[in-house]
Amino acid sequence: MANDTRPAGGARGRRRAAVVGAALGGCALVAASTAPAAAHSAGHGRDVRYVALGDSYTSGPGIPSQVDAGCARSDHNYPTLVAAQRQVAAFTDVSCAGATTAQMWQAQGTNPPQLDSLGRGTDLVTVQIGGNDVGFGSIIGTCARLSAQDPTGNPCERSYQASGYDQLTLAIVRTAPKVDRVLRAVHARAPHARVVVVGYPDLLPDDGSGCFPQVPFAQRDFAYLRDTEKRLNLMLRVVAALNRAEYADTYTPTVGHDMCKAPADRWIEPLQPAAPAAPAHPNAQGEQAMARAVLARLDEGPRHG
Repeated sequence: MANDTRPAGGARGRRRAAVVGAALGGCALVAASTAPAAAHSAGHGRDVRYVALGDSYTSGPGIPSQVDAGCARSDHNYPTLVAAQRQVAAFTDVSCAGATTAQMWQAQGTNPPQLDSLGRGTDLVTVQIGGNDVGFGSIIGTCARLSAQDPTGNPCERSYQASGYDQLTLAIVRTAPKVDRVLRAVHARAPHARVVVVGYPDLLPDDGSGCFPQVPFAQRDFAYLRDTEKRLNLMLRVVAALNRAEYADTYTPTVGHDMCKAPADRWIEPLQPAAPAAPAHPNAQGEQAMARAVLARLDEGPRHG
């Protein structure tokens, strides 16, 4: 077995973090364009053995029916929909609400280390991770609390930049080597698998507009938080390309269905959900949209970035 049993740092991690930092600074996806071609085409046919790894955006908390209370896992989350559509031979979903990259190697309650679900016979792996490493939950709480100080301004952005640099961008850069280690471990344990990194859907209006008090952020913080999520997704795309993995863009197809939209139009629920879902998480329609994005990537055939 490759040395993937615990996270490890080192010069390689620092070099890859530097690449991601350059991308976030404006070099975009040069790394993706130089990624090697895929060596396999898993993702089609009834002989496929599919494993889903991820956090709450994967597990689908609150969406009926919940089949694992400890991980808030739904039987209508996007991995389940993908597995049904592809008619896979075997399907294992170990996604778990609250998971960080650490839970790839560590048990989370009764959920075993997520990487333990992989094997040499695994043909397809989807991975959606990194949001909790960056701190999605605390960011939402902080920005909601600070909005009262300056409802028309950007108190959250000012707070995260008070030290002279943007703390959220730094958190994303620091998360890059963690995701990198996860993908290297996935390849080590499932060397023949097609690996798809799944990005995060559009949470806030893509045009930067706000919707206080439905989403209790200050007016100018909406654009800041939108840009932060885009940086996170860019990091995931770059790290996927550096690790011979593919990237499924769930942001673009969910634009216009963010948590500020009317209940009939939104696929992401606000902090007080109207549909069965966790606050600031996809509802059933959001999981369906992410499933369509993953299926579209699989239908395109293997490529990276």
